[in-house]
Amino acid sequence: MPGVDERTRCAGLVRCAWGDSAPEYVTYHDEEWGTPLHGDDALFERLCLEAFQSGLSWITILRKRPAFRAAFAGFSIDAVAEFGADDEARLLADAGIVRNRAKIAAAIGNARAAQRVPEGLSALLWSFAPTTPRPRPATLADVPATSPESTAMARELKRRGFVFVGATTAYALMQATGMVDDHVATCFRATP
Repeated sequence: MPGVDERTRCAGLVRCAWGDSAPEYVTYHDEEWGTPLHGDDALFERLCLEAFQSGLSWITILRKRPAFRAAFAGFSIDAVAEFGADDEARLLADAGIVRNRAKIAAAIGNARAAQRVPEGLSALLWSFAPTTPRPRPATLADVPATSPESTAMARELKRRGFVFVGATTAYALMQATGMVDDHVATCFRATP
């Protein structure tokens, strides 16, 4: 990932409008959002964070991300799948994360569901990435909230026992992990 010097060099570049609204957004936009991400635990983290974001602003999740990582054992699927009642109580008492009982239970249950995916979570999620390019959005208003692929992903995840994975959450996951590239046409990160 680019360091401070790279961020400084990128200052003044045109970004997606949301990417300039807070320092955390600048870093996330420039270094992560829309960059292809693979790996079961890495994608499990993103799936969990997108679920925790539901009904909240993404900046809240970004600011709490270090605490989430500490609380959820670095989002190791195997470690989270072993969480029990004591861990749930610990998480509900942790002011550093979003203390929502249903979302905490979903993260633990989703870790257990991920363990049962024979092809691995990364392979499953990436199997829904579009295979044909689509027109780059001209503005944020042109960026969809869902797609046929995210609807299919959400349906399959639910079929496999995952929760808090609707089509909108699935699409946000696809955007965040580079399965789709929704950088607007004027953004310096837009690929030709």
